[in-house]
Amino acid sequence: MKGKAFFLFPGQGAQYPGMALDFLSSGNAAVALLFDKGSDICGKDMKALLQSDAEVLKRTDVSQPVITLTNLAAAAYLAEKGIVPAGCAGFSLGEYAALAVAGVISTEDCFLLVSQRGKAMQAAVDEMEARGKAADGKNIPGMAAVMGLEPEKVEALIAEWKAAGSAAIQEIYAANINSPKQTVVGGTAEALTEAEALFTAAGARRYMRLQVNCPFHTPLLAGAAAQFQPFLDSVQFKDPQVPVFSNVSGKRVSSGEEAKKMALAQITNPVRWFEECLSIAALGGIDCLLETGPGKVLQGLWKDSGSEIPCYAAGTVADIGKIFE
Repeated sequence: MKGKAFFLFPGQGAQYPGMALDFLSSGNAAVALLFDKGSDICGKDMKALLQSDAEVLKRTDVSQPVITLTNLAAAAYLAEKGIVPAGCAGFSLGEYAALAVAGVISTEDCFLLVSQRGKAMQAAVDEMEARGKAADGKNIPGMAAVMGLEPEKVEALIAEWKAAGSAAIQEIYAANINSPKQTVVGGTAEALTEAEALFTAAGARRYMRLQVNCPFHTPLLAGAAAQFQPFLDSVQFKDPQVPVFSNVSGKRVSSGEEAKKMALAQITNPVRWFEECLSIAALGGIDCLLETGPGKVLQGLWKDSGSEIPCYAAGTVADIGKIFE
């Protein structure tokens, strides 16, 4: 690989059993230290957790720390190979690894924050599930992907339906503006069901319910944000050492103060990933992007953004080895 690389860090949903263990087995001292710090700060044996099955790993209070560890381990392994980022961005949870690698927060504070963020969101998930099951056994909030409509159209339709529609439709929100081809919405089960017919009638090519039981990045997570805020307030945010971008604004973060404000807002506001991709492409001086963590979702979304700058996988030792071929 030649030139400057921009790091993209994946978020929740990218996890899989055994991820990051190849970095640990590589003998990289920085990776080993990350495993120790993560285990100590999160109060969980990270190596043991990463050997858990998919059901355990998908719990929000488990997935957030282990994905962050994997993201940071990939960055540490890249650093040993002489690859340091020209800039950083992260999808949802991945933004915390981006902030750490960009020097905005310490590694220790990163683990503290994602651990407490995961606990707050898991509490919200548990409460919503209990409330839904108590109602009729099916009324559990979640998320759905809307394909075939432009993001602006999805947001405009939601605003239109809320202004004129039923009480149920009031509790649906645009949550992830992923690409020109896909927007994820979140809401109550009743709202998601009603929205399916409305989006289909409006010309959506597909409406697909996602296998998540919480409407992430919507105002329905206000309780989780309130629970998380004291921990966020306790952490020092410094100005970025390299360019770092915000999910909430879709633009470059100017200061540590702004980064802290956005970190709280991110819980209840949509991830504007498509706009963020456009802002990254406009930064200039980037020769490639690396998906620094598990999975390949961000590579696909980057391609959908229309940029011709290549994006490569860098979530495993084997992936990174291919970069040097």
